[in-house]
Amino acid sequence: MGITGNTFTRRGFGAMLAAGLLVTGLGACANSDTGGDAGTGGDDKLVLGFSQVGAESGWRTANTTSVKEAAAEAGIELKFDDAQQKQENQIKAIRNFIQQKVDVIAFSPVVESGWDTVLKEAKDAGIPVILTDRAVDSADKSLYKTFLGSDFVKEGRLAGEWLVEETKSATGPVNIVELQGTTGSAPANDRKKGFGEAIAANPNLKIIASQSGDFTRAGGKAVMEQFLKANPKIDVLFAHNDDMGLGALEAITAAGKVPGKDIKIITVDAVKDGMQALADGKFNFIAECSPLLGPQLMDLAKKVHAGEEVPPRIETEETTFTQQTAKEALPTRKY
Repeated sequence: MGITGNTFTRRGFGAMLAAGLLVTGLGACANSDTGGDAGTGGDDKLVLGFSQVGAESGWRTANTTSVKEAAAEAGIELKFDDAQQKQENQIKAIRNFIQQKVDVIAFSPVVESGWDTVLKEAKDAGIPVILTDRAVDSADKSLYKTFLGSDFVKEGRLAGEWLVEETKSATGPVNIVELQGTTGSAPANDRKKGFGEAIAANPNLKIIASQSGDFTRAGGKAVMEQFLKANPKIDVLFAHNDDMGLGALEAITAAGKVPGKDIKIITVDAVKDGMQALADGKFNFIAECSPLLGPQLMDLAKKVHAGEEVPPRIETEETTFTQQTAKEALPTRKY
């Protein structure tokens, strides 16, 4: 997926960070007062408090592994918390990190809204915050240093554009059902928006049902079963992640239909199980969303702890997959 404007690719941005860290990295860990950040002082390791959404999908598991491995490799002490997809757990974790006086806080917000109070507490404590994977809708951009992650609107748009091209010769209505992610989350909101904007180019494309499967395989299966019972003619499924698509695939098969043929399936993520389904012809198209953000996050943690300026938004470089390109990519797929 091409990145334009001020967007940084993972490779280009990583090179820039590496050059800067040759000069600043060690000093950042040793000086707890640099840039007004709270720190551990002396020669202690940089301490990063990280609150993860949960373990709802293969993507999230790969993301957690990336963060943990990158912290160990970077010599950063990681305090890890699993919010189990509950905002109240995540707010509690952030407050615990503040109380523990970590150097930097990073988290993937469960939902977009409701963070201003706790983020202000972190700011008042002098602890910089990095958003990873998911954004917040706070009007006060000074409450966090940067957002590291994907362009979810673009992911939805790419999915919709593929469908528009795939159905350009269709003369009658094309009925679409949509499996949304966690209600109120940034990827669910943005993927829905991007997909809807793209399919507007073809008036035959109609979303006849849309419901949250909470990004889980079980949720995708349960909601798809409901869709199939309520709607005798479904032509396309757009799932906001691979796991929901894989759950829906089970429901479609159980209903006596052929996934990928009777019902075309479009998803987002490109984890191994999803890529295998695409290679096997059970999925038809995947827009990639890479979970391997750990190395970039550790570089950013060092920079913000040192009081250095970082871009307010850093996007990851991603692509899209069809059946053929999925077959080519699978042997070396890391997640």
